[in-house]
Amino acid sequence: MSIRHRQPYSQTALLLLNPHARQVNPDSLSRVVDQLRTLGLEIIQDFPQSPQDFTALIERYQDRVDLVIVGGGDGTLNAAIDGLVKTGLPLGILPLGTANDLARTLNLPLSLPEACQVIAQGHKQYIDLGWVNGKHFFNVASLGLSVNITRKLTREAKRRWGIFAYLITATKAILKASPFVAEIRFGNECKRVKTFQIAVGNGRYYGGGMKILHDATIDDQRLDLYSLEIKRWWQFFTVILAIRTGRHRPELGTRTLSGSEFEVSTSKPQTINTDGELTVSTPAHFRVIPKAIAVFAPQRPDSNLYTGAEFVMK
Repeated sequence: MSIRHRQPYSQTALLLLNPHARQVNPDSLSRVVDQLRTLGLEIIQDFPQSPQDFTALIERYQDRVDLVIVGGGDGTLNAAIDGLVKTGLPLGILPLGTANDLARTLNLPLSLPEACQVIAQGHKQYIDLGWVNGKHFFNVASLGLSVNITRKLTREAKRRWGIFAYLITATKAILKASPFVAEIRFGNECKRVKTFQIAVGNGRYYGGGMKILHDATIDDQRLDLYSLEIKRWWQFFTVILAIRTGRHRPELGTRTLSGSEFEVSTSKPQTINTDGELTVSTPAHFRVIPKAIAVFAPQRPDSNLYTGAEFVMK
């Protein structure tokens, strides 16, 4: 009796790229598509004019594909969130941006060939999402200094200076920073603060490799908040290590809180930055949505959150 050799079940992926992403060019796109096909994926490509079209495209193709692959930076990935939540399709990430903070949080390789391999291996991790005033986010939502940095951080600067554009732009913004008054409500408590920045993180990394909190993970079912309550702008340089490493010290002027929900109101409406995009404004209600979507990520030997092995055999 002969044995029939079973072939891998072919998965179909919708490939969406930000045409303005820092690392996108015709040669890199062609190599990515060829490699994904070599690894056994069927690829459907669409060519949106803007990442703002991603959700509509994901919904349009949902019955024809098994997964969505998004190429770009954190803002590009954020543009796909609503489509992923609505359809339940898993996400493959090609880190083509400047900071790639979500990729860092997930321990994804930043080289495109290795990122393609991770997608093809098919290991899924279910991750939390943050939510503020109807807007989802992967990494962080913040108000204050970070909004000024986002406004000043041009596409040209990121293309020219790469990750150093964040440092250059942040230094300029710090020199002109002004504090604002806010109320932070959590549980039965309310704190009135005078702060330069409030950041609410879902993952670990944001802003080009900074940590929201040193032990934060994107599947811990909590949000981590810090408020930068220093007295003078020059004190930024005394807390820069804490901002970089996520090991905040209250005696230096940084308040930290963790929980599933926060409410933040301000004396004047403040714009909120979600994953590098200016979206909503205060008053703001933040909450965590546990295990909201599945992403393809390297398998952790100690993790029980991976539900997928390599693509199933048929």
